[in-house]
Amino acid sequence: MPPTNPARRQALTDAAIELLASSGVHGLTHRAVEKAADLPPGTASNYFRSREALLVAAAERVAELHHADTDRAVERPATLVDLLTDSLLTAATTLRNRYLAIFELRLEAARRPALASALASLHDTALLVTAGHHDQLGLAIPRERIPAMIALYGGALFTLVSAPPGSVNREGVRSMVQVIVYGCAGEKGQSGAKTIGDGAK
Repeated sequence: MPPTNPARRQALTDAAIELLASSGVHGLTHRAVEKAADLPPGTASNYFRSREALLVAAAERVAELHHADTDRAVERPATLVDLLTDSLLTAATTLRNRYLAIFELRLEAARRPALASALASLHDTALLVTAGHHDQLGLAIPRERIPAMIALYGGALFTLVSAPPGSVNREGVRSMVQVIVYGCAGEKGQSGAKTIGDGAK
């Protein structure tokens, strides 16, 4: 039976995420993760028997962190434009390494079904936040346009996260988000003006 020390397992998966960001998928090995986590040789293989298991664990940890951030974000009153602007800006600056790791994992997932399954919850969360909260928040984007909005957000996310560090600013991100939100809203066009937390009033 694998070891069950949660703190040590988390240290390994957090180190894996940083390695994915700095060295890519090919730089992710059990020994590299152990070294980055400052743990003895053999520790990573005790928790994750194969390299694929290590990749899946990193994906699950990324999803866990992403869900926690998303839950906190939707609790704060904000317009949809502000919410998405903050999300993209944070991803491209404070959390840049995490999202670089996500892109590495997504490319690898095209060849690994188990990894693709682990990453599926990230897409499910995007649908939950964008669609599941619409009635509660009073957003005007038609539901049939939500997949397009998520795709546009994903493209913006990749563009901003892969840009040179320091080149991303709030004004540029907000302009990008306005195109995404108002373009998807179509004729209704004012969905970004609703305040999350006040939409149901």
